[in-house]
Amino acid sequence: MPPNGRRTTLADIAQAAGVSVATVSKVVNGRGDVAPHTRTRVQELLHQHHYLAPVFRHTEVVESPTIEVQFKGSLKSYVAETLEGIIDSAAESGASVVISQASSAPHWARDLVSAGRRAVIAVTSVYTTAHLNELARSGLPLVVLDPLHLPDSRVNSVGATNFAGGLAATQHLLSLGHRRIAYLGGPNLAVCNQARMHGYRAAMEAAGTQVPDTYVRPGEFTYETGLLGAEALLGLHEPPTAIFAGNDEIAVGVIETARVRGMRIPEDLSVVGFDDTSLAQMASPPLTTVRQPLREMGGAALRTALRLANGEKVESHHIELATELVVRASTAPPRNDTSTRR
Repeated sequence: MPPNGRRTTLADIAQAAGVSVATVSKVVNGRGDVAPHTRTRVQELLHQHHYLAPVFRHTEVVESPTIEVQFKGSLKSYVAETLEGIIDSAAESGASVVISQASSAPHWARDLVSAGRRAVIAVTSVYTTAHLNELARSGLPLVVLDPLHLPDSRVNSVGATNFAGGLAATQHLLSLGHRRIAYLGGPNLAVCNQARMHGYRAAMEAAGTQVPDTYVRPGEFTYETGLLGAEALLGLHEPPTAIFAGNDEIAVGVIETARVRGMRIPEDLSVVGFDDTSLAQMASPPLTTVRQPLREMGGAALRTALRLANGEKVESHHIELATELVVRASTAPPRNDTSTRR
């Protein structure tokens, strides 16, 4: 192998593996016509000698750049709709997309480079400093879609106007005459949850309405949080007449708990969600919610990733797309008699 001070070349790797330079090149570029044991041997040598494929330097035009899209957890409505936006935009751009679960395996980013990936899009995944350092070493640009945590300054991200959405949802309930409005949200440390909650608090404060501590409950962005959180809220001595949920899944859980308790939506309890996924339209009754432009967000993330993969500069490290309140049948003015809520 080369002495210190000289960069490892494909010829060096080929000589050590006992194969041709063309075979090593196929492995580096993710070609499939290489025997599995040969591919493994070459990849081991690439890792061992810290060979980095020239992601941005090509001697020929790459007709179909490939973007890795990673997400963590189950494939829920929110993730599915953002993926649709990514895939549609990729088709329009002539790019290819590979979808996978987020990985923390050793050399995972180098493996992506070896497989021919040009950039990574992370959907609501948490990327640690170790993840970012691994990506930086590999030369792969990263775009985070709807980041759960405040992204590192090195990270480009795409999100929505969560504060404005929380404000609009709460103002809608206030305009109907509600004053006992609770917020049932996701994780305390999630940036999007904080923004929605602050929008809720800002609207309540502007209306001169105090928010009891018991009216703000964190959780996860899950149906189970809606079930359990609504049970706690509706069991209070003075329960809310309306609940603003941090996403549609939570809102559907709230509706189910209300149903079990013999309450009617919206006559006995108004409910507002966030996202406007397919769940919102399938809910009974159809859910008033804040629309996040999920497909548009996915498309913006894909276009940003392609620009970064081509070595272009982007105007902003963070893009926010506008949210919009969609009023359906789950909200109405509060009743004077609240005894059925206890």
